[in-house]
Amino acid sequence: MNTAAPAPIPTTRALAWCLHLLIAGLLALTAGRTLADGRPDAGRTAVAAVVCGLVYAAGPLLPRVRRSRSAAAWWLAAVGAAWLLLLALTPDAVWVAFPLYFLQLHLLPRRAGPAAVAATAVAAVVAFAAHAGSFGPAMALGPALGAAVAVAVVRGYQALYRESEQRRRLIEELTATRADLARAEHTAGVLAERERLAREIHDTLAQGLSSIQLLLRAAERALPARPDTAARHVDAARQAAVDNLAEARRFVAALTPPALEDTTLAGALERLCATTSARHGPTTRFHLTGASVPLPTAYEVALLRVAQSALANTVRHAGATRADVTLGHSDGRVTLSVTDDGQGFDPGGLPAPDPESGGFGLAAMRARVRALGGALAVESAPGRGTALTVSLPLTPPTENDPEARP
Repeated sequence: MNTAAPAPIPTTRALAWCLHLLIAGLLALTAGRTLADGRPDAGRTAVAAVVCGLVYAAGPLLPRVRRSRSAAAWWLAAVGAAWLLLLALTPDAVWVAFPLYFLQLHLLPRRAGPAAVAATAVAAVVAFAAHAGSFGPAMALGPALGAAVAVAVVRGYQALYRESEQRRRLIEELTATRADLARAEHTAGVLAERERLAREIHDTLAQGLSSIQLLLRAAERALPARPDTAARHVDAARQAAVDNLAEARRFVAALTPPALEDTTLAGALERLCATTSARHGPTTRFHLTGASVPLPTAYEVALLRVAQSALANTVRHAGATRADVTLGHSDGRVTLSVTDDGQGFDPGGLPAPDPESGGFGLAAMRARVRALGGALAVESAPGRGTALTVSLPLTPPTENDPEARP
């Protein structure tokens, strides 16, 4: 466990150089005045000033002093000892106490710094009084006032630095949070687009390819005894391929399905029923109940896809002879129901969606309806047919809904 005291708060290069120049200037002034006055101990005073300057200069050259408070304390003790020696020789060394205040407050711990400043101020006052041979309140005023100014300046700088560091950390956290949010939004967008493409592929390409496969099998069974029937099945398969290609181009570009171009949802559903009857056999009829109202494009696309998927399931799995598609508007809701007289199934016994074998129909339909705030219900039982009902509120979809985008 590391018990070392934390490193001192960094200072700017300009402040450090100002302090260096201030100490060098004061030491030079002290030595210069002593030599100019021709004092008996002028030589020793000059040597003491040089020694004090050399001891001080060693600190900035030692990296450990900048990183460790303990190393800084030892260095300050050496500087203080050299300064006391100089102070004992000349009263002019009192002025060096002022930059020493800043060093002590900056390099020593929060409690030790003011104590060292107080001790330095007392030493300056006592030495000055000893050199003067008397003591007066004015002698204590200078060192005490200098100490108070140093404490105020250093504490203010440290407070500003801590606030600046806190803001910097907050900005870094905000930047990291925004980056995480951007990645999450990107991932959500990718997943939403994958879900949209999966639904479109299931309801268009997959259903269309299944229709083509059924038609070609019917044509194969009709050959060679009924070539005319086989030709009709092949022609229907070709038309299904053309329609499927148009659907693929549209959903890749996220455009309105071709079945809804230049017509209403009711017209598209009626045409879907007619196409299903003509190509695959179950008699499929369309019914419209209630007064027709304009629907958002997202609603029309979702209801058309649900009807396409439901009828495809009827053709492929139900073995039905009759199917009915009903579109209704009442009580502030639009409903779509698809019923058949097929063999039915157990809705609770359906397997989970499997990419290899399909089975995405009901899951994709529920996802579409849920995205628009609606509900989907399936009623079926073995041997009793199937009834699928979708109910949507007559409110516009949100702008964030992928289906609502043009």
